[in-house]
Amino acid sequence: MRRRVLALCVAALLAAAGCSGSSGKSASVVVTTNILGDITRAVVGDQAEVTVLMKPNADPHSFGISAQEAAQVERAGLIVYNGLGLEEGMLRTVRTAEESGVPALPAGERANPISYAGNKPDPHFWTDPARVRDAVKAIADEVVAHVGGVDEAVIRANAERYRGEIDALDTMMTEKFGRIPPERRKLVTNHHVFGYLAQRYGFEVVGAVIPGGTTLASPSSSDLKALADVVRAAGVPVVFADSSQPDRLARVLAEQAGLHVAVTPLFSESLSEPGQGAATYLEMMRANTESITTGLTRS
Repeated sequence: MRRRVLALCVAALLAAAGCSGSSGKSASVVVTTNILGDITRAVVGDQAEVTVLMKPNADPHSFGISAQEAAQVERAGLIVYNGLGLEEGMLRTVRTAEESGVPALPAGERANPISYAGNKPDPHFWTDPARVRDAVKAIADEVVAHVGGVDEAVIRANAERYRGEIDALDTMMTEKFGRIPPERRKLVTNHHVFGYLAQRYGFEVVGAVIPGGTTLASPSSSDLKALADVVRAAGVPVVFADSSQPDRLARVLAEQAGLHVAVTPLFSESLSEPGQGAATYLEMMRANTESITTGLTRS
């Protein structure tokens, strides 16, 4: 009986070691948004379990998680989240985990954030590939530092390979956007989400249907009228609406502008299901580049 009890104890200890890695660190990464989740998986590869909390086609400002998922956050070796107020529905969970000692990487805070109206930090840094390239290095550094059982050489190689893919993406976007005449590089979206893209590639953000950087805000009729006047004066041919959000407000704006303004969906804040056009970060950015270029060069 004593041998049997001893064997059970040894088995339990080995199982615990398997969960935490040889260093005693947890061998899991939990990521809040699916865009960051895809980027993190590219870095981690098969070196550790990566759990992504936000489902495809969801809204990062309002998605929630289950009690089971909250427990995963609290047991993680590393939490990767955007920060800058993006994940409004679950920031308390992240903060609680951090206070209990779980390492966490607020990727947006490491991306040299810019501000939008009201001088608030803009969380949508992923629309600038150069900032994502920097975020990849930060993720690799934190995974190596905090996640148990990973091979540092493999993590670094994964990160470097993916940074090369991002460089190729940036080159493609620069070439495609270069076809748009400078006077036509004007963006109207359903909320402020493309400030980083505009800064990198020489666009002007004329305005947004929903004021601020969150989909949880609502425009007033005076907001819509003021923006309609701007759209009319600027001669903007298209309004870009988030693919994960109803485009009703964008269509109302188009009607109020009194112009033939197209409404074109973009994958701005969430990846899609596979086969829907934006299953990965790279696929999403390529699709958006094509949509923006086509929308702003149509006669």
